[in-house]
Amino acid sequence: MNVIELKKPGGPEVLELVERPLPEPAADEVRVRAEAIGVNSADLLVRRGVYNWMPPLPAVPGNEMAGVIEAVGRDVTRVKAGQKVLVSSRELPNRGGCYAQAICVPAATVYVLPDSISAQDAVTLPNYQLAGAMLYDSGVRPPKSIVIHGAAGGVATAVIQLAVADGIVAIGTVSSEEKRAFARAAGAPHLVLRASENVPEAVKALTGGRGVDVVFAAAGPTFIHNLDLLAPLGTLVSFSIFGGMMPEADIFGALRKVLGKSLGVRVYSIHTLDHEPVKRRGFMERAIELMAARKLRPPPPTLLPLAEARRAHEMMEAATTLGKLVLMP
Repeated sequence: MNVIELKKPGGPEVLELVERPLPEPAADEVRVRAEAIGVNSADLLVRRGVYNWMPPLPAVPGNEMAGVIEAVGRDVTRVKAGQKVLVSSRELPNRGGCYAQAICVPAATVYVLPDSISAQDAVTLPNYQLAGAMLYDSGVRPPKSIVIHGAAGGVATAVIQLAVADGIVAIGTVSSEEKRAFARAAGAPHLVLRASENVPEAVKALTGGRGVDVVFAAAGPTFIHNLDLLAPLGTLVSFSIFGGMMPEADIFGALRKVLGKSLGVRVYSIHTLDHEPVKRRGFMERAIELMAARKLRPPPPTLLPLAEARRAHEMMEAATTLGKLVLMP
């Protein structure tokens, strides 16, 4: 079978298409034949060798795969051959392994999928799982209103759709009219164009002057400006480092300038749930239920052959596509 292998960290050129024997499942494992493989930002960090949860090298990257069980180990009773499933490496001892035509994983780790969810939509489910964790388990009170930046991105789209499904006021910001049109088509009800609109004024207008309970933002030099968008007792949550590392500005000084609002700042990672499988899987299982009910609708993906994994990474780093990048095996 074909897999994408990473022998050393580097640019997209270090991703190699290689042939490996088809794996045989151990007694407690299943072999999943891939139908769609997701590409996400964690894959880029693994390839660069800077991920805090790096798999040992050489490794097969890839954190999400949807497919069909084609073989089961002798002790497996929970699932059976022919079932549609999602593989998420959040359930595995090491991140990665999904850039492959097939994978063997413990039967207890897979998520069984209903027929109504396509494989291409299924590989977006980890984003919705993360969205649930961000909204309801990032150390903040359940929000009535949120702002999330980069509303055309995969995680932001998931957060907005889940918030809307739960009756939370969701405001997104975008950097271009093209992205505003994309986010609107994906279901974002309130969008602000950062280049031409005053974001604090727009947020206050949409919230009756109160501000929002939570702002989700990438770390970077403008991070603390988001404090202006928060309601009293609101929280500013950093969920991505792709905008740069945390600002050198004095965050505590900025918080003390608005002491009367009692604001908070948090850096969130779903790795907080690495040792809480029931809670972690609960967020995924709810996402599966909502997607099956058509309350969560992933935007159309960009499809590439598995052999073009390098190109997929180049496209993600250049931010030249909208929607999920999916490798087809």
